[in-house]
Amino acid sequence: MRERVLVVGASGFLGREVCRRAAVGRQVVGTYHSGDVAVPGVAARRLDVTDRAAVRALVAEVRPDAVVSTPYRYDDWTVTADGAAHVAVAAAEVGARLVHVSSDALHGGRAEPYGDDEPPSPVNAYGAAKAAAETAVRAIDPGAALVRTSLILGEGSKQIELCREALAGRVTLFTDMIRCPVDVTDLADAVLELVDGTYAGPLNVAGADAVSRADLGLLVAERFGLDAAGLKTTTCAAAGLAGPGDVRLDCTRAAGLLRTRLRGVSEFLAR
Repeated sequence: MRERVLVVGASGFLGREVCRRAAVGRQVVGTYHSGDVAVPGVAARRLDVTDRAAVRALVAEVRPDAVVSTPYRYDDWTVTADGAAHVAVAAAEVGARLVHVSSDALHGGRAEPYGDDEPPSPVNAYGAAKAAAETAVRAIDPGAALVRTSLILGEGSKQIELCREALAGRVTLFTDMIRCPVDVTDLADAVLELVDGTYAGPLNVAGADAVSRADLGLLVAERFGLDAAGLKTTTCAAAGLAGPGDVRLDCTRAAGLLRTRLRGVSEFLAR
């Protein structure tokens, strides 16, 4: 087990869960830019990932055995793309194992599921930033694991809150925007397995079920006993949305590689 882990982006939903689970039996340092880490046993350090010198200095000081890179900002290229490159450079300089968290947003959408090794095909700025991040990380550290994941669910997740807003009639969900939602605890456990392993390159790590955002809203209504009558839905085309529609990830490789079982959305929402 790699005992000293640096989690970059530990104030985020996934980063905080990785810290929480890694803190059992490991030394963990978690970085934040805004917000806080607030995980018992985790040393919190403020970091601006767009400042290359600051990233290098912190990693050189901490000297982790492994780095988990989770930071992103939907509308900020410098955080999502440049920040990922800065973290990869710093991790490589100290010889740390790097697990970079990527996204299904780098795919453009199609009728067939995407395999692990398929090249990015972004159709919006965020997807392009995530694709650029992967390209930089792979060039800097060919041994890094790149986790391509989907919508991250769990108590307090923004995806659950979006569904609640839609059920209240305040926002609209898409019937043809299909993803493979993953429970945050499953994803965090998978990331930590990869921290201790040697897998290199892209790996799809997402939930077992493919559902539309509209169907996810219905599942959330059922789970929390909410009235689904007010749910507002539309299609991507009707909304004039340029983002990816049907993006399903084939996680067969991850299922054979990892001990962590990636549950379907119906299963973990039923808890």
